[in-house]
Amino acid sequence: MQTRLARLYQKGDLRLETDSVPTPGPGEVLLKMAAAGICGSDLHYYQDGGFGPVRVREPIIPGHEASGRVSQAGEGVDLKAGALVAVNPSQPCGQCEYCAKGLPIHCLDMRFMGSAMRLPHEQGMFREWLVVPAKQCFEVGAATTPAEAACSEPLSVCLHAASRAGEISGKRVLVTGAGPIGCLMVAAARHHGAAEIVVTDLADAALERAKAMGASRTINVSRDAAALAQFEAGKGYFDLVFECSAAAPAIRSAIAAIRPRGTIVQVGVTGEIPVPLNAIVGKELHIHGTQRFHEEFAAAVELISSREIDVRPIISHSLPLEEANAAFTLAGDRTAACKVQLTF
Repeated sequence: MQTRLARLYQKGDLRLETDSVPTPGPGEVLLKMAAAGICGSDLHYYQDGGFGPVRVREPIIPGHEASGRVSQAGEGVDLKAGALVAVNPSQPCGQCEYCAKGLPIHCLDMRFMGSAMRLPHEQGMFREWLVVPAKQCFEVGAATTPAEAACSEPLSVCLHAASRAGEISGKRVLVTGAGPIGCLMVAAARHHGAAEIVVTDLADAALERAKAMGASRTINVSRDAAALAQFEAGKGYFDLVFECSAAAPAIRSAIAAIRPRGTIVQVGVTGEIPVPLNAIVGKELHIHGTQRFHEEFAAAVELISSREIDVRPIISHSLPLEEANAAFTLAGDRTAACKVQLTF
């Protein structure tokens, strides 16, 4: 059996190819893929050949946020043919010291689909047919669309970021950056009972989506930087910041607008970046990193299936696999696109 797939050779060089598909073994399923989102890291691979120290060093099939339908189940699998599932791309080893300590996110031998972090690279999900362990497949609700199901992975990232923040209920929250993760962060903060959620970005289209996801107020900082400056009075206004842009100006303004002993959860990633250490020290701020997720994946599937968190406002474009290059170009245009997905 053959599958068509999208393989990235180096920055800007994404090719449509064909490869063979194995038969599912015990505990595995064969999926007919349905939808797969282009993530910020996929975009970094395509535009820049990587991000920070993570570089594309050999051909890689990108894609780590996807849904598919069960076509064939291997021995010992109780998923029914035709079931729509969200695929968890995270495969911790279960054996190392961090897995043993209950910290699988920090697994020393993590295999994360579509990631160039290790060599050989872990191949991802931009393909029509995929064999995957059944334990990575989470069935979604009957009314859930493939496009919604494919948002389970980015929502998991945001649910995990929310877990790093401490108490959110009743807090004044700032979200910097209103891309797909920023918008889902708004939804997660709203779900956890934030009293007020202010969102900043440079693009009006992104801010409109943030409103649809539950933002109380949006500020276009390219046009109206003074509107954010008002929150700096009296040592700051916000209790909690989810920094989703990884842009130095946004980080600086977040530090200026947060109250003493407030918490900044750094969600966005970049390389080295200057930060005003004196302000972090002077305000006694808590700064938490956050990456990936573990048990949050099942929670995300549940929230999407029940539409307790409605992810539909962030899904801006769906293009067929053969238009993968156009989809990546579109995903890089923040004035037009939010979450761009490939369909199969």
